[in-house]
Amino acid sequence: MAQQLDGDWLELATTGGSTIRVLKAAHPRARRLRLTVTPKGARVSYPRGTHPAQVSAFLRSHADWLEQKLDELNLLVKPLPPLRVGHGLEIPLRGERVWLDWDEGPYPRIASGEGVLTLVLPRPHTRALPVARGLLASHLESLIRRDVSRWLAQYVPQLGLAPTALKIRPLKSLWGSLDTRDRINLDLALALAPPAALRYVLAHELCHLRVRNHSPRFWALVETIYPHWQEQRDWLRQNGALLKAELDRLVADVAD
Repeated sequence: MAQQLDGDWLELATTGGSTIRVLKAAHPRARRLRLTVTPKGARVSYPRGTHPAQVSAFLRSHADWLEQKLDELNLLVKPLPPLRVGHGLEIPLRGERVWLDWDEGPYPRIASGEGVLTLVLPRPHTRALPVARGLLASHLESLIRRDVSRWLAQYVPQLGLAPTALKIRPLKSLWGSLDTRDRINLDLALALAPPAALRYVLAHELCHLRVRNHSPRFWALVETIYPHWQEQRDWLRQNGALLKAELDRLVADVAD
């Protein structure tokens, strides 16, 4: 079925067990419903005034085609094994594959070693899973803040402008945003990506402090402070869906 999400997105469950996120957009000149797939993802456009149920039915009728096209572009994410207490698994972290393990200790904490991240929890494990998710969310946020603080020291003098605050949390579709109060939001999933990808998103949002659109002037400014931005943008387009799915299984249900 197609499920309505907050904002401009629909979520479609396929017969193959996958979940597809589709950007929806009313178009003033559209005369019919239209579904397109690009390396950026899936999009459904429709005439203004179209009933949401009609859009959902249209998506369901094209679910198999949509699944095939996204699979061809490597944008379809198969369901990942859930996070289970005491069961280790391999996860991405800062662009590398690390082993997530479990151990017992007097208080909840995360121990980091070479290629291993260990969730240390005391017995009894009555709330082990939510505690583990909270630990992971805090650890990932600390990794992002550590990198960002170092890069801000370089970029702020270059731009002559600084954000008023930095918020890091799971984002449904975006990697980052800048609000009207000059506060930067970054997706927590960026802790799983290579640091260069995180750096691109930060540079991108910082440049919006000076240019609030995506005009040629904006991209020229991004090029000035981060010349390798295109490579990192392409990497996120190719791997972003999987990163967001990985984050969801690690920290799902953690409060913002």
